[in-house]
Amino acid sequence: MLERLAGLETEFADVEARLADPAVFADQTRYAELARRHKELDAIVSRARELRSRTEDLEAAKQMLSDSAGDDREFARAEVESATSDIERLDDELKVLLLPRDPNDDRNVIVEIRGAEGGEEANLFARDLFQMYEGYAQRMGWKLEVLGSDVSAMGGYNEITFLLSGDGVWTRMKHEAGPHRVQRVPVTESQGRIHTSSATVTVLPEAEEVDVAIDERDLQVDVYRSSGPGGQSVNTTDSAVRVTHKPTGLVVAMQDEKSQIQNRAKAMQVLRSRLLKLEQDRQEAVASEARRGQIGGGGRSEKIRTYNFKENRVTDHRINLTVYKLERVLAGDLDDISDALVHDEQARRLSAVD
Repeated sequence: MLERLAGLETEFADVEARLADPAVFADQTRYAELARRHKELDAIVSRARELRSRTEDLEAAKQMLSDSAGDDREFARAEVESATSDIERLDDELKVLLLPRDPNDDRNVIVEIRGAEGGEEANLFARDLFQMYEGYAQRMGWKLEVLGSDVSAMGGYNEITFLLSGDGVWTRMKHEAGPHRVQRVPVTESQGRIHTSSATVTVLPEAEEVDVAIDERDLQVDVYRSSGPGGQSVNTTDSAVRVTHKPTGLVVAMQDEKSQIQNRAKAMQVLRSRLLKLEQDRQEAVASEARRGQIGGGGRSEKIRTYNFKENRVTDHRINLTVYKLERVLAGDLDDISDALVHDEQARRLSAVD
């Protein structure tokens, strides 16, 4: 690891020098790439330098411990313990930072939420999940842009698609993909009985045009009149757009914008991201399993997380984590759950490396 750290320190100095080059600054695409790499290396190099410093401190403290007596000896012993603790912490942090990066780490994400089993209650829960991510985005300083939505009869969402952009958005949001289950008394229930419903969350890395080449001849584009809850018309022109990618059968429909051109652009944005994810899955030789692994069938028995209103409980079944603060979670306080999922992934990846 020390040899690798020395090489990264050399690269860090080279990146810093290039960032100061006016010619590089003039090329904003190249400058942005170098700035991202500088940020990655800065986290590694700063810890590497601290590790080197604390290792030297430990050796000096050990020497002092063998040469001293009385109060000086107690001071040296305390310094040995402190330096040893710091070295262990820094070593663990560097192991995580040196793990191979997820190729999507620098990407924004497109999130799709759909009501699944449970009728209108599932659609209302889909709205709750959207509001949860809206609150979480505010906490994290991310930008949220709704790309398209299909509002249900009671104000829930049959489906809603939105873009999240900001630092670390893929690293955290990728763990939200899958079936979410809710257990509560629905507003449609007159007997006060608890029902179980579900909604599915799909998380896609946002794709740029250069990432996915789409042949226009592979597309079928249909236009139609936008409609609102209950099917009533909300637009007098054929502005809604449905794009079908014939080779894969993927279909994306958008109707939120009043302009057909804008709806088509948003549909293509989502289609590119779906195709990118499909290709990434194919390269990992688990294309169909990966897609089903995210959304499952939406059934009540399948779930990654359960939201139980009676017990004020949220349970993430993948890591057996339960927190008793449902209202705060639904308001966007996902920190405890998200941190635990990130740390669990890191631990599994470290275990695979070892």
